[in-house]
Amino acid sequence: MNPLQEHALQVTRREFLGRAGTGLGLAALASLLGGSTATAAPVSGRLPGLPHVAPKAKRIIYLFQNGAPTHVDLFDYKPKLQELHGQAVPESYIGGKRFSTMTGKADGKLLLAPVEPFRQRGQSGAWVSDFLPHTAQVVDDLCFVKGLHTDAVNHAPGISLLLSGAQIPGRPTLGAWLTYGLGSDSENLPAFVVMTSVSKGTSCGQIFYDFYWGSGFLPSRYQGVKFRGGGEPVLYLGDPAGISRATRRAMLDDLAELNQLKFREHGDPEIATRIAQYEMAFRMQTSVPELADISGEPKSVLDLYGPAVKEQGSFAYNCLMARRLVERGVRCVQVMHAGWDQHNSLTTELYNQCRDTDQPSAGLVADLKQRGLLDDTLVVWGGEFGRTPFIQGNLDDRKRWGRDHHPYAFTSWLAGGGVKAGFTHGETDDLGMNVVRDPVHVHDFQATLLHLLGIDHERLTYRFQGRDFRLTDIHGHVVKDLLA
Repeated sequence: MNPLQEHALQVTRREFLGRAGTGLGLAALASLLGGSTATAAPVSGRLPGLPHVAPKAKRIIYLFQNGAPTHVDLFDYKPKLQELHGQAVPESYIGGKRFSTMTGKADGKLLLAPVEPFRQRGQSGAWVSDFLPHTAQVVDDLCFVKGLHTDAVNHAPGISLLLSGAQIPGRPTLGAWLTYGLGSDSENLPAFVVMTSVSKGTSCGQIFYDFYWGSGFLPSRYQGVKFRGGGEPVLYLGDPAGISRATRRAMLDDLAELNQLKFREHGDPEIATRIAQYEMAFRMQTSVPELADISGEPKSVLDLYGPAVKEQGSFAYNCLMARRLVERGVRCVQVMHAGWDQHNSLTTELYNQCRDTDQPSAGLVADLKQRGLLDDTLVVWGGEFGRTPFIQGNLDDRKRWGRDHHPYAFTSWLAGGGVKAGFTHGETDDLGMNVVRDPVHVHDFQATLLHLLGIDHERLTYRFQGRDFRLTDIHGHVVKDLLA
């Protein structure tokens, strides 16, 4: 028998389908490589038809506060909570509600007044606690969303729901969806970068799971690239001793040719991802050291971010790096800070959290504004849910005051990127327990963020296991009142 005919007869169904699908894949790879492995660059284009609507923002910085900041101590001022301090929470506020196992039933729990005083700030008159004096100075640039609510009562499911649309890990996160849909404006840095930090000495730090910035069932090229908090931001970028850049270039060219052969055989998109990421790493050998060198930043700018700005791995340093990243075309920067889980440390560690995050957050807004970047950069600040208006712990032991998880109402703020400045949307009841006006579910929040970046959340989908998935699952409405 003819060897070619024999080979054709032995090809399995899986191999045939894999090879049959390589036509479009090779076309995409050709675009990716620009016709030459020596000039290969990450995908900078976007999906056909995007943006769906005129974008207000080109990029997003998400200042994610892991552990759930207490809305009733920071932004949601409730005089009645002060008035009823130490009294049992009325049944009408908690009937039928589910709290974490640490609270169980909330019957008989005592209401806890805000730890620090609130004051009205700026021309907008927004209420902000004395915990956040620097945020108080930029309130007229902020858009407060006080009617947020979620379905999750524990941290990891809550963060996963807010960032990926599902409590169970495995779906693409916001940054992955944005990168998949909009591509990147930088050929030398990843489109989606993540940085993490935690306050020193905290006893309530949260674990940073990789699925918080994962690509789920999207090709892995869309997952977030985590920059380290110490030493080199990205490991193994440097060439070994004795290896010149020309030698490295030649090695990558040969490796790309081998990977292309394998891609032609199997059509696996992860092979194309591997080629692209090798090329990205090559470019990052020069772009990352330049990015991390903040010696050219003027003192006036460093002062905006606070005294910890030169300490690599601090929240302040990461906020400055976020600005430098978006300046260089990065689409999504996710800055995550852990330690807000104050079950028994409101009067101690809440001060540390605010000290470490208040000035850098406000400084980032001010820095972007003075550079003309705030108009088309969307900044988001917030956590996965709020904290209970009632106490967790003993009212007589002030050093151990705490609040439990609270999914029924919490606050986030937005800045720039097409949102109303000096504006407050939504309202909770007089104890900060439930949303009573303009509720915003986390899926509505996601739909709104995508809309601001020019994406119709119902149209950005990806077929997986026979179903078209999207960030907002089968829910979500754009909150138009937030739009400038």
